[in-house]
Amino acid sequence: MPPYYSIMSYTETKIQEIVAAQRKFFRTGATLPVKWRIQQLKKLKAAVIAHAAEFEDALTADLGRSRVEAYLCDVGPIIVEINEMLHGLRRWARPECHFSGLMCFPSTVTKVYKMPYGVSLVISPFNFPILLTIGVVAAAMCGGNTVVIKSSSKSAACTEVLKRFFAEVFPPEYVTLIDGGHDVADMCLAQRFDKIFYTGSPAVGKHVMAEAAQNLTPVALELGGETGNWCVVRKDADLKDAARKIAFFKLCNAGQICININQIAVAEEVAEPFLAELKKAFTAQVGEHPITNPEYPKLITTAAYDKCAALADEYRDRILFGGEGDRETQHYAPTIIYPVNKDEHIVRHELFCPLLPVVPFPDAEVDSLMETIADREHPLAMYLFTKDMQWANRVMQTQQFGGGCINEVCIHMMVKGVPFNGVGHSGMGAYHGEWGFREFTHPQTVLKGSTIFNLPLREHPYTGKAGEWKMKLLKWFER
Repeated sequence: MPPYYSIMSYTETKIQEIVAAQRKFFRTGATLPVKWRIQQLKKLKAAVIAHAAEFEDALTADLGRSRVEAYLCDVGPIIVEINEMLHGLRRWARPECHFSGLMCFPSTVTKVYKMPYGVSLVISPFNFPILLTIGVVAAAMCGGNTVVIKSSSKSAACTEVLKRFFAEVFPPEYVTLIDGGHDVADMCLAQRFDKIFYTGSPAVGKHVMAEAAQNLTPVALELGGETGNWCVVRKDADLKDAARKIAFFKLCNAGQICININQIAVAEEVAEPFLAELKKAFTAQVGEHPITNPEYPKLITTAAYDKCAALADEYRDRILFGGEGDRETQHYAPTIIYPVNKDEHIVRHELFCPLLPVVPFPDAEVDSLMETIADREHPLAMYLFTKDMQWANRVMQTQQFGGGCINEVCIHMMVKGVPFNGVGHSGMGAYHGEWGFREFTHPQTVLKGSTIFNLPLREHPYTGKAGEWKMKLLKWFER
């Protein structure tokens, strides 16, 4: 933990006061004007650019990220995200105008206003502590909400930098960060928020939902998926291209990514040449001794390292590549484990580390494999490598998962205008760009009535001659 880092002591009363101050500020209406929100987003963007080097240093301290990887994965995407919001917010926030319909005559106009929820709680994770804090906060601000942030205690350097950052840029009644452990998170969840956005594990996601249910607070969850994300390599795939991309992705943040490849299923007909290419790709990118490579990230805590090392030791006799680490620095090498059966426990839970189990299968039985994957909890991501586009498109349109790629990895989440989301055990809700604006607003329908030409159609009596002509009119209106 950095010498300058000190966690404030929070009590339930203190957190209640923070939430009450934000609710009071929200009720002034200050966050509602689109022009004001744009000003705040511009202020946020300028501050991110000004503090980029500080963020990069903190990511190096917490996760061993190189400066380039820190910018590529955390800082740069925030700027792109805010630019999209600045470009689209006026259009997204514009009220929709609808014709009320003959059934509502003489009213002719109904509007749908995009209203902010109010006071939001953003609970951010340790693996991308800058991106998955500021990126979500930007979406909440875009929607016109105030924000209380509960950041991860595991990424201590980033939490300290973020706390100073938000305190410098925004008043606490608008945006404020709370640090601390699980006890502080529970104190936050005990408050009545108007919207909660949590990023993390399915187990904690269930707890967040249960606590939110006490106040019927709407929740968005971005989760890693109970049984992890699959990558399927068919026998007709470009093996060198697939290996290069998979190696890059598994090296990124030492595998601590919710959309990372948890396990590879490779057609047994090409398993040996694929594994040879994968080994070469790892070596080409981080050298023969990755744990001493200053560009290779580390695991977040000693406990995370120990969990990774223990699982690797369990499969020691099947490690084809890697399998070494340094507990003192928390670096563990990218590790290929082969062969692994599709029903073994290592491929039935999210790993969140550099271990990469590889499951061989007969290419002719790929549809049976996809059925097995479909029977398990829905993953956050799916990756397919093949030249058979007809098969790949069918899989992508019939399997249930958050998002994915064909002959590529991870960059689907960098496309403007599309959602990043999960389903089932990989989450609920969506964000990025307009989808983030939608996630932090609710559509509010308002019909404008008339004081003239009002027909007694909906009023009693419903019997006799009056009832007969009212029934005829109703059926005519409903055509």
